[in-house]
Amino acid sequence: MERKNILCIGAGYVGGPTMAMIAYKCPQYRVTVVDINHEKIERWNSDDLPVYEPGLDEIIRATRGKNLFFETDIDKGIRESEIIFVGVNTPTKTFGAGAGKAADLQYWEKTARQIREASESPKIVVEKCTIPVKTALAMERILTSKDGDISFDVLSNPEFLAEGTAMRDLEFPDRVLIGSRETPSGIEARKAVVDIYLNWVPRERIIESNIWSSELSKLVANAFLAQRISSINAVSALCEKTEADVAEVSRAIGLDSRLGPKFLNASVGFGGSCFKKDILNLAYICRSYGLEDVADYWESVVDINEYQKERFILGILSAMFNTLAGKRVCLFGFAFKADTGDTRETPAFTIARRLVEEKADLVITDPKALANAKIDLADVEGITYEPDPYKAAHGADAIAVMTEWKLYTELDYKRIYDSMAKPAFIFDGRNILNHRLLHDIGFNVYPIGKPPLVHF
Repeated sequence: MERKNILCIGAGYVGGPTMAMIAYKCPQYRVTVVDINHEKIERWNSDDLPVYEPGLDEIIRATRGKNLFFETDIDKGIRESEIIFVGVNTPTKTFGAGAGKAADLQYWEKTARQIREASESPKIVVEKCTIPVKTALAMERILTSKDGDISFDVLSNPEFLAEGTAMRDLEFPDRVLIGSRETPSGIEARKAVVDIYLNWVPRERIIESNIWSSELSKLVANAFLAQRISSINAVSALCEKTEADVAEVSRAIGLDSRLGPKFLNASVGFGGSCFKKDILNLAYICRSYGLEDVADYWESVVDINEYQKERFILGILSAMFNTLAGKRVCLFGFAFKADTGDTRETPAFTIARRLVEEKADLVITDPKALANAKIDLADVEGITYEPDPYKAAHGADAIAVMTEWKLYTELDYKRIYDSMAKPAFIFDGRNILNHRLLHDIGFNVYPIGKPPLVHF
């Protein structure tokens, strides 16, 4: 059966960009994205998209209203589609068994039940969100629990997107992983999803696997990436004690063909919606199978990340004469990474709260994330939000770079220095600035994993 109607349930960071790219590359398909959040759907249908990604707005304008549609009628979308991608949120549980570690699957289960109730014809259901291994089995049981002759095939097609480069990652993926049951109907369903990606992805980059391998691969991929970041951050602490330069260490080991240079930039720590959540979920799964030592290993990756944030705060406190009370500290950036407005698990959240605890007068600037910062820190009084970095830094005692926005490398730091209180401090939590130049201007400069450059 030729399948021309695609539905995605969930209009977030995964569903919106992914379906936009599919619609852009596959004009023969009608692609619909649905969500229970009416405001979010309204924004997808406006010029004020709920997700910022470089290049996304151009693709939306080229496809929206032609073969890409954003709607709130989920049941209608289910009835009219043959292939359903599920991209609903799977946050970490905050209650009950597994609280703080296990994935909260309540939204996913509600979606599965809604698919079952609204379906009037066979469906291919594709897991797009990050979920624990063996979740497909539970989805199959829910979908087939209703009497009737409607067939469902559950597949796994995990996303491997990096925020800030999502559209490039979608258009030129390293690989597309599609897992299914190794049954005749499962293999046929897998082929239908493969056929979608073949419209622009080379066949050799499309990997087919059993569904359990596909589910686990997403968790493991994120765990490995986070592990590299925590590893180099652990090394950065040693570099500061030994007067080694973590950038030189990273460059040296990155030239080893067995390692490669990616994810070896020392920083204040990793953030985003996936790394911490997926690692803790992986650890929880390991413990459920009695693999305590394996779980401890993966949890240590998160422990190092928390340690790095606290170490950064203590470094600021120590450098500024062990008191921040009444001192104006400016955060350059609040998003967890550049080229996104996403603030989920951003290190800046922790840093901001700790600075306020130390009685600092905090001002935050960011080109895309200030609205989210205000929401995240709504319960914290006395924070100033300023989109202009020059105004934000005016009168400040210190600047802490939280996000690697290119903008921050291009500022006139002589102008900024002249407007600040003295002595003026810069704490480069992303190692993106010219530290020698800043020192020559007059700043006391504290990078990550490098000797500080000070005037006293």
